[in-house]
Amino acid sequence: MIVVAGEALIDLVPHGPGALASLRPALGGGPYNTAVALGRLGSPTAFCSRVSSDAFGEALLDGLRAAGVDVSGVERGAEPTTLAVAMIDEQGSAAYSFYVDGTADRLFTAPAALPAGTRAVSFGTCSLVLEPGASAYEELMRTAAGQGVFTALDPNIRAGLIPDADAYRARFLKWLPSVTLLKLSEEDARWLGGTPHEWLAAGPSAVVITRGGDGLTAFTRDGAEHSVPGEKVTVVDTIGAGDTVNAALLHGLAAQNALTAEALADLGADGWTRLLRFASRAAAITCSRAGAEPPYARELEG
Repeated sequence: MIVVAGEALIDLVPHGPGALASLRPALGGGPYNTAVALGRLGSPTAFCSRVSSDAFGEALLDGLRAAGVDVSGVERGAEPTTLAVAMIDEQGSAAYSFYVDGTADRLFTAPAALPAGTRAVSFGTCSLVLEPGASAYEELMRTAAGQGVFTALDPNIRAGLIPDADAYRARFLKWLPSVTLLKLSEEDARWLGGTPHEWLAAGPSAVVITRGGDGLTAFTRDGAEHSVPGEKVTVVDTIGAGDTVNAALLHGLAAQNALTAEALADLGADGWTRLLRFASRAAAITCSRAGAEPPYARELEG
């Protein structure tokens, strides 16, 4: 079982140019997209979050169920669902503004225990910013790491939600001793202001950086770097691409029986190359269609 912990929200995606373009609601949130992608790839997956009991919340849970994700541990609340308004530039890249005051997902409380058979827990995005839920997710991360569970972190920076950038950067560094695999984009790395080697020294066994169409690079504690190019594809938009990478990395590591810090350290050049190529291909498929629509396992066969 891979557990994905974090927010589920509704993306309002524009159809057409301009600030007053019509908006289409789409299921979203970085952790939500990661859970759906894992389910579609065939990994046993559970979602750990707090979801509204409104109509959007019901649709979010239906989307998880359709992907085969276990939602039995999801908390429910009467508060509204978080909304994220996407703005798509000419290259298909998305930026967001958020409506988060008093929403259900930020009131998450840590569960008493992880599901039986949990091999990894994935964290990231808004859920690690918005209090009081952020502290609860942080508690869950430290608890999981203390129990020897593989932990993955994608900070997926949303700068508009972070009132104190320096405080967030300091908090990020405090998470690293509890992180096994750190994945982040080049943009996130620049915003955080550190280097893969500095982050590795703080705790993770590996750091993976995504470089958009230029591919992915993994950095490991032994000083090795492993890179693959991006898959060539006509980009519709990049919504959910990084989340698909998260899922593909975790799914691929599970397939190689490498969801431990020790196994990650022993993965080797061939193992990393296979893993990164798989993640690159999965992300390319997501970029080739509108919204966060990660691929199914059958689309990646061969």
